[in-house]
Parts: sequence; structure tokens; C-alpha cells
Amino acid sequence: MRVILASGSPRRADLLRKIRLDFIIVPANVKEINELNGLSVEQIVQKNALMKAMALANKFTNSLIIGADTIVFFENKLIGKPKNAEDAKKMLKGFSGKWHSVYTGIALVETNTKKQIVDFEKTKVKFKKLSEKEITDYIATREPKDMAGAYAIQGKGKFLIEKIEGSYTNIVGLPMEKLCARLKEAGIKNSRAKNEE
Repeated sequence: MRVILASGSPRRADLLRKIRLDFIIVPANVKEINELNGLSVEQIVQKNALMKAMALANKFTNSLIIGADTIVFFENKLIGKPKNAEDAKKMLKGFSGKWHSVYTGIALVETNTKKQIVDFEKTKVKFKKLSEKEITDYIATREPKDMAGAYAIQGKGKFLIEKIEGSYTNIVGLPMEKLCARLKEAGIKNSRAKNEE
């Protein structure tokens, strides 16, 4: 069975390559839910992930589609990608010295049976107290540009972080511990899973 990642995120693709999973990339084009409107953050990320996987499920046979969605949640607000440098600065100033949460929903859909496995992970992240210069210098690297919450923990943004509680890879964009367990459940054996047996 072929595995398809319904995401154009290079970070997610890198995480899947690290477990030596054979997969192809076919980004799904869906309108994501980006407001609470009576839903919990867990529900939103899982619904978005499932929408992405289902968008490809009718286009392929003998495949397992992986959909994923990551949201930063801070002070009862969903935090997306910054619109510009000023927006990134506002986000990072807000996070400075405080905790926020990163949620990722994952959805696995088997195209032949339409069987769905949907799950999510939550990681808490605490930022260091940041100076104005540290924020300005980080924004100047342009790394925050396409990142939810305006930082990349796997890149230069790691210096912003004081501590995390939970899955590190979840912050990058895929909770690999949970995903590997769900892949096994779906009958996909990657080389890491084989090595553990």
C-alpha cells in the first residue's frame, strides 16, 4: 500500500524520511477551520487533518493518506502564520516569558476501505524572556515568515525556548511517537517499526 502525505510542509516530509517511510507528497487544497466557533482546539486540528486526507482519498486507490494540521494556541486564541514582520513581532512579544500550546491533528485514511484513524497531540512550550533586540534579530532571519506562531523550534528559533512539556516533533509539525503507533495500527511497517520487533 502506497503512503501519501497530504501536505507540502518540508518539515513534515523530513520527519517521515527520518523513520525511513516510503511516501509521496501530494498537498491537499482545503479551506481549513481557523476559528473556534464552539469547537475545541483538539476538534479543529483533527477536523482539518481529516479534511486534508479525505480531499485525496477519492483520487487514489491502494493508498494510505496522511493528513496533518498544526495550530498554536495562546491566551484562548488560535495563532496562525504571521501576515508580516510586524505581526511576527507582536506574536513573539506576546509569547515572551510565557507558556503556549501547540496542537497537531493527524488523520490516516485508507483509500480502499475508507477506514479512518484520527488523533491529536498537545505540547506545552515556554518561551524565554526575550529582549526587543533578540526578537528583531530573529525576525531579520526571515525564519518566522511561514511558521505558525512565527518561530521554528528545529531552526534558529530554538534559542527562544526555555522548556517544553510533551512531544518535540509535534511542535515541528508531526507527533512522530503517536504517528508511528497509528501507522502500525493501519498495517504500515516502516523500517524503524521493523527494527523494534
